[in-house]
Amino acid sequence: MERMTARPPRTLGIVTGAGGYPGPYELALDPARSTVDTARTVARRAEAARIDALFVPDLLTFGAQGTIGAQEPIVYVAALSQVTERVGLIATVSTTFHHPYNLARLFGTLDHVSNGRAAWNLVTSSIGEENFGPGGLPGPEERYARAAETLDVVNALWDSWQPGALRLGPDGRAVLDPSRIRPIDHRGRYFSVEGPLNIPPLPQRRPVLIQAGQSSAGIELGARYAEVVFTALPTLDAAREFTTRIRARAAELGRPHGLPFVFSSFHATFGATAQEALRRVRDRREAIDFEAGRALVADMLGGGVDLSEAKLDEPLPESLLPDVDAVHRRRGRVEIFSRYVREGLTLRDIIVKAQDTGHWSVAGTPGQLADAVEERFRAGVLDVLSVGGLHDPREHEFVVDGLLHELRRRGIVKPDYLGPTLRENLGLPSL
Repeated sequence: MERMTARPPRTLGIVTGAGGYPGPYELALDPARSTVDTARTVARRAEAARIDALFVPDLLTFGAQGTIGAQEPIVYVAALSQVTERVGLIATVSTTFHHPYNLARLFGTLDHVSNGRAAWNLVTSSIGEENFGPGGLPGPEERYARAAETLDVVNALWDSWQPGALRLGPDGRAVLDPSRIRPIDHRGRYFSVEGPLNIPPLPQRRPVLIQAGQSSAGIELGARYAEVVFTALPTLDAAREFTTRIRARAAELGRPHGLPFVFSSFHATFGATAQEALRRVRDRREAIDFEAGRALVADMLGGGVDLSEAKLDEPLPESLLPDVDAVHRRRGRVEIFSRYVREGLTLRDIIVKAQDTGHWSVAGTPGQLADAVEERFRAGVLDVLSVGGLHDPREHEFVVDGLLHELRRRGIVKPDYLGPTLRENLGLPSL
């Protein structure tokens, strides 16, 4: 009689950013310190708290969105792999400005040096084209078409080594069976790649694939390829709508039930009491530069809207809204902020919401925040949650000893790592 193997109960994956303060630019001013010093501290704290993965974003331009820039994510997380053993490593890399053969080697090597903890957060980029030759930024449809072909090539390269292609010989050296290593012979619109891949088979077979993008083209890409989709879903209704849409399309494409996982950023304002949390929200609102906020809202609306003369305490006219299909960048974010305009929010209120750039924002005690997380988790619209603040002692206490402790008590977050690979710890199917 065949023995059935029970799947572990569904739990919520937890991710945190690898950054913190002091950041790389502050650390670069101190010749005695590495620019990953803070990230190493956060990585060790995350692993001690049994957080599933560290996340590194990226910007491919100078001065984007009020920042100087970012260090190269794959090199950054590779450094962190050497001071950790279990926490996963998520690097953000664009398909618009990279070749798939290099991507297959880079992420494959990251999976090896971390012993199976690599993940790729795939983006198609909305900025940075000035640094990659003439021609400007391709439109979203072309960027996503290139991304799809990139994934076809990268996955074929990772799969070009068949089981048994590599074994240990009697002298302790690797022995290759050439008949089990296949060229991919890809000829497509964007790439010509013969293959096979020239690094050993990966510990996870393929790194975990995370994809960011919630426009129609982004949903199509995520439904077809992604194991996890990173989204800005400010309300439960938005989360239900998005999850239903992308999983219905994934089912049409023959993907396994429950894929892709939904990954949300959680902008939490903690307080020891509800009153303290509300006070912190008020303090943050009072510190907002509302004149500078006009430019931020314009950016959330696609960058082509002039709000310099708009009155702060009046709703924005819908005539200002761009045609989403004509916007070349972050259409999902444009849709979120266009909805705020249509709901009649004042410019002042939209500027307040723009501080969280369209992401899910909740204030309260750790227990109240756990209630909000549990609601989405039980509704089936939240599988991976991003939390921050581990570099700050008080925020670390709220997150680890407060929120995560409460979620573990409720059986929502697992008490420990399930295995050595990120794929196992997120509860993703093996490949």
